[in-house]
This record gives sequence, C-alpha cells and structure tokens, in this order.
Amino acid sequence: MNEDQKDFNAMLLRPNGMPKIQTVTDPKTIEKYGGEKMYFAPPMDYDRVMKRIPYGKLLTVGDIRAYFARQNGADFTDPITAGIFVSIAAWASEQRDHDKTPYWRVLKAKGELNPKYPGGAEAQKKLLENEGHRVVARGRTHLRYYVPDYENALFPLV
Repeated sequence: MNEDQKDFNAMLLRPNGMPKIQTVTDPKTIEKYGGEKMYFAPPMDYDRVMKRIPYGKLLTVGDIRAYFARQNGADFTDPITAGIFVSIAAWASEQRDHDKTPYWRVLKAKGELNPKYPGGAEAQKKLLENEGHRVVARGRTHLRYYVPDYENALFPLV
C-alpha cells in the first residue's frame, strides 16, 4: 500500500454522498444484519466518535456501527465503509501534527487488533499496553492480536 502518498485528511473530509440510508432488498443481508435500513456514515463521523474515547477505554467498530444506526433510525450501519473509514481516520491522525485521534482504542470484532492501522497490529499493541490493556497473540503462522477482556473496558456511546 502507498499510505505515505495518500492525503488521508482530505479523504476524511470528503462526504462521499453521506450520510444516507439505503434500503436493502437482499434477504440474506436483511437476515444477517436484522433489517433493511442500512445507514452510511461519512468518514468524519467515525473520526468524531473515535476522538471521544477516553484514555484506557475501548470501542469496537461494531459498537460504532450500532451507535450510528441507533442515532439515525436505521437497522444497521454498512460494515464495509465502516472498516474503511476507521482506517482512514487512523491514517489521517498519523499525518497530523496536532488534533490526534486515538484510533488504537478502536478494535475489530471480538477484541482483535487492526493490522491495517499505521504500524500494524504491533504498533497498536504497544499503544494499548501503554494504557494498561493486556494484549495476547493467537495463531501460529499468522499471528493475530486480541485484548482478551476488552468488554470490561468498553466506552458507552450514548
């Protein structure tokens, strides 16, 4: 990837036709996500929520998605753009000298660290351990890192 050649802060500010709600008609999608009203949040909204997470607290991308759906009268928030926009917020923060976003406090499902963040999962591991979180590795050939008791440190989004 050419992250050093991209302007992630410009990407963060691009609304991409969002926010919007789209009606999903695919039965498998409706069953999987529990409804047909899918919300799309603009990238900047992810950054704003991520900035709210205090030192020592955590969120998952799923928590942020559920929050956006609740706030906007949707059944669920699009998982694909959520993952992309969380990464954009992380890289945009790395490109700024000020107004940092504590992206390392946002985990993937089941407490997994995000290898797509700046510096990969190893860098996120160090930042989380600096805040008192325990991080464990799982796997033999492809190590994946997790915060095993992440539920105890979740930040309530209201």
